[in-house]
Amino acid sequence: MRTLLAGVVGAIAMFLWSFVAHMALPLGEAGIKQISEANEPAVLNAMQSGIGNAPGMYLFPGTGGKRGSEAMKGYQQKLNANPSGLLIYHPAGLIMKMPLMLGREFLTEFFEALVLAWMLTQTRFTSYLGRVGFASVVGILAAVVTNIPYWNWYGFPCSYTAAYMTMEIVAFLAAGLAIAALIRPKA
Repeated sequence: MRTLLAGVVGAIAMFLWSFVAHMALPLGEAGIKQISEANEPAVLNAMQSGIGNAPGMYLFPGTGGKRGSEAMKGYQQKLNANPSGLLIYHPAGLIMKMPLMLGREFLTEFFEALVLAWMLTQTRFTSYLGRVGFASVVGILAAVVTNIPYWNWYGFPCSYTAAYMTMEIVAFLAAGLAIAALIRPKA
């Protein structure tokens, strides 16, 4: 029961930090650019006519449906001659359901905090700072695992990657501060 409570408290700490990072600090917008107002209608029209109603994640230029070494033949020439990128696409009519999105975010953070609380119950750290340090190391691992591959393989901007790694590490630190106060080492 104490682990469950620690998970809830840790999730609240993570959720509050996430709110601060996105609403009061510029971290949530780091590395994200907007298409100029002058060009936006043309770009949106091109996406609508080219992609239509098929939501998804699109890598461009494409490989023509080929995979493996076959896909790589001639691909470098396409990259040299064309812009490239990753596009998350939603057709017209998307309704942002903020309460649902915030609920999913909290549930995600609750799961992370609950796993962190359980992990701390498995350690023998006797000091509060040792438990907080453990939580911080887990946060560093989570930040590296979730962000560096996107930077490496998909070209996510360095500023975006650094900001989101910072948010993840601080979220685990915040959770760790709360959880470590409730979780005691094994006897």
